[in-house]
Amino acid sequence: MQTPSTAAAADSLVSPVSSHNEWDPLEEIVVGRLEGATIPTGHPVVSCNVPRWAARLQGLAAGRRYPRTLIRRAQRELDQFAGLLRSLGVTVTRPDAVEHRRPFATPDWSAKGFCNTCPRDSLLVVGDEIIETPMAWPCRYFETHSYRGLLKDYFRRGARWTAAPRPQLTDELYERDFRVPGPDEPMRYVLTEFEPVFDAADFVRAGYDLFVTRSNVTNAMGIEWLRRHLGPRYRVHEIESRCRTPMHIDTTFVLLAPGKVMVNPEYIDVDRLPEVLKSWDVLVAPEPDPIHDPLLKVTSMCGKWLSMNVLMLDEKRVVVERHHTGMVRALQQWGFETIPCELLHYAPFGGSFHCATLDVRRRGEAQSYFP
Repeated sequence: MQTPSTAAAADSLVSPVSSHNEWDPLEEIVVGRLEGATIPTGHPVVSCNVPRWAARLQGLAAGRRYPRTLIRRAQRELDQFAGLLRSLGVTVTRPDAVEHRRPFATPDWSAKGFCNTCPRDSLLVVGDEIIETPMAWPCRYFETHSYRGLLKDYFRRGARWTAAPRPQLTDELYERDFRVPGPDEPMRYVLTEFEPVFDAADFVRAGYDLFVTRSNVTNAMGIEWLRRHLGPRYRVHEIESRCRTPMHIDTTFVLLAPGKVMVNPEYIDVDRLPEVLKSWDVLVAPEPDPIHDPLLKVTSMCGKWLSMNVLMLDEKRVVVERHHTGMVRALQQWGFETIPCELLHYAPFGGSFHCATLDVRRRGEAQSYFP
């Protein structure tokens, strides 16, 4: 039972979690880890997002540790990135290191883990609340456990901590004999509406408005669960993607600053954006620079548009991969101060700067940026 004194103490706490959008001045961030990273366990929800030949290779290597050569280069770049953030005055925290090869099971299935390289996927920050998401990949079922030390610390200090309903991930959630739709076919997804599932990385935030892409890891039921959970003060707008294998919004639709959004011209039809964006500047991302590293062409889990996966430090400063020179130039032409950094070899583990982080605290207040 909570006594009056403990209730008063709880009311006086100032949450260390406070982030309302993608561009307020960054104060604290979580950066993922590579230790123990394991090639994902084979499953249709995993293989549907990669080419067939890559899916076959992944199936053969599933459950094994990533090769040291891949981890070593990515680790060096990740540590340098974390050091850069610290040098800019940002508090950097990390999840616990985990051995992801350890098997686990539910009453319905068994798997091994993946990695905790991308906190942006499993955790969603909206204001002072941090939400554990119900992810659709079985190998990621217990991924948030490596963040529990951080979550408990944030909660004790005043943050709100929520976990979405833990999904069953039984066969009913996945379309049997799913086939990726062709360019002229109606869109379809590997997920059914059996239960709500979503990755946080399919959402971006602009104050009281959130934008989401439905994808092969986020279904309509998951979007509706978050809409109801946040309540009437928030609006959730769906961004229609033309990608045939959609997964995560941060290489499709990137909020840069109030009134400025960058879009992927291959995936987005500008004329079909939500009406609330009509007054915003829609900046079309340049064609990505080709990556000449043959190993990355084989091992990357992400498409060529990782050049868009940038991290805003505030309304002007942006961290961008230095090899993507076209993106660096475009951002500078649009009036941003670019901070080039290397994270190219992080791609085999799930992304780049936005994927590899979770902004926990940004200095700013909740507000609406749309009529």
